[in-house]
Amino acid sequence: MPVRRKRGGGRAARKAERTSSVTKGVPYITRKVPFYEVLNEEGLSLIENNADTILQEIGVEFRGDQEALDLWKDAGADINGERVRIPKGLCKKLVQDSAPAEFIQHARNPERSVRIGGKHTVLVPAYGSPFVRDLDNGRRYATLEDFQNFVKLAYSTPYLHHSGGTICEPVELPVNKRHLDMVYTHMRYSDKPFMGSVTAPERAQDTVDMAKVLFGESFLQDNTVVISLINANSPLVWDQTMIGALKVYAVNNQACVISPFCISGAMSPVTIAATSAQLYAEALSGMAFAQLVRPGAPVVFGTFSSSMSMQSGAPTFGTPEPQLVIYIVASLARRLGVPFRSGGGLNSAKIADAQAAYEAANTLQHAMLAGVNFMLHTTGWLEGGLVMSYEKFIMDMDQAGMIHSFLEGVDLSENGQGMDALREVGPGQHFLDCDHTRANFEKAFFRSSVSDNNSFEQWEADGSLDTSQRANKIFKKMLEEYEMPAMDTAVNEALLEFVHKRKESFPDSNY
Repeated sequence: MPVRRKRGGGRAARKAERTSSVTKGVPYITRKVPFYEVLNEEGLSLIENNADTILQEIGVEFRGDQEALDLWKDAGADINGERVRIPKGLCKKLVQDSAPAEFIQHARNPERSVRIGGKHTVLVPAYGSPFVRDLDNGRRYATLEDFQNFVKLAYSTPYLHHSGGTICEPVELPVNKRHLDMVYTHMRYSDKPFMGSVTAPERAQDTVDMAKVLFGESFLQDNTVVISLINANSPLVWDQTMIGALKVYAVNNQACVISPFCISGAMSPVTIAATSAQLYAEALSGMAFAQLVRPGAPVVFGTFSSSMSMQSGAPTFGTPEPQLVIYIVASLARRLGVPFRSGGGLNSAKIADAQAAYEAANTLQHAMLAGVNFMLHTTGWLEGGLVMSYEKFIMDMDQAGMIHSFLEGVDLSENGQGMDALREVGPGQHFLDCDHTRANFEKAFFRSSVSDNNSFEQWEADGSLDTSQRANKIFKKMLEEYEMPAMDTAVNEALLEFVHKRKESFPDSNY
């Protein structure tokens, strides 16, 4: 190992390497540590039974779609208007009989395809923010340039395995056409897997049709290349838009994250067990419906749960109760035999400050321990999801790297045991320059690209930067060094032609 006082240039070079736009890395995580459980068999069975009771006695509404009601009636459900009451055990049987326990979402670069389910974890950026924020320009409405920037950042880090979906809303574009630009951006600016549009059935169909151009129609029909987020309107409602988008993707063998969205106290009861039962009932009904549309359609049991301020009604994040819900519902997903989705770096903070960091760390680490397979909202989330933050994206990216390291588990190889080091050093000495340390020092510990571990004097000499200021420098450097992945020219031209023709085929609209 070099002598400490001669390492200045080497330290700078290694730091530059760690903070550069690296795209190499494992395409997804395969965990080597056990899942954390909070309920025993009796508790989980109670939640399952309560969910079945909700479906049979209270029912779920499938609004505005007669075909959906007909499918449920043919399957044996009781239909009263748009209310669907489902016999106990029917949803579980439909899901377990045909939904895959895990599946591959193929990327246009096969080396970046991801396996969703089982012991695998796929980390995905945040989703759905109308605003963006950075230190230079403050809080503002998102644009297509912002959307492209976040796709570039997600592509440029080895710690995210997915390009995501509506990372932020490019609000300067017409509502009924912006999905075309977003889907194209994912396809062109990244070669990682991506999510499709769900804001209208025809927009879901546009996503599928563009995927056919990118992957080939025959490949798409036999393989999953798109995953989408289908949200229930809690409590216990599936609306026409979500039903329609789900049908488009399921018919085409594309994956749907069936995800209730519950703010406890407003959209579900205030208690953990009741919220868990409602979430399970809602997700079960959506996953089972996907199987009615096309048996074998890949689905992910999704959930989004937060608590709320009982004083103001505002959603709160990073609190203990939603974390317990995640553990319970993750266990239920494993018992059902389907992949599980939850968040994420969730927080209520307005800027990338200490509140943002600790609330996000809480939700990220609990989701990791619970066994989330598809971790949406991993990076960038601020202000309860209203804002995508450039600096927060980098801070969360650092947390994603720690998740990678933690889920690697404990190395029990000969090198991991380190007995040679102990024999070499003996009592009363140090391990700084022993052979084992020399062989392992570069990769022994996770190295944060954001944290400052220097002395106070060195930190002061470097500009006295706080975490968000360091993150600001990092995201700018990543964007400067971004290199667009190669794409076949004919495929790119065909995609651009599709987008152009679709935009020309109907007038602009803001709904």
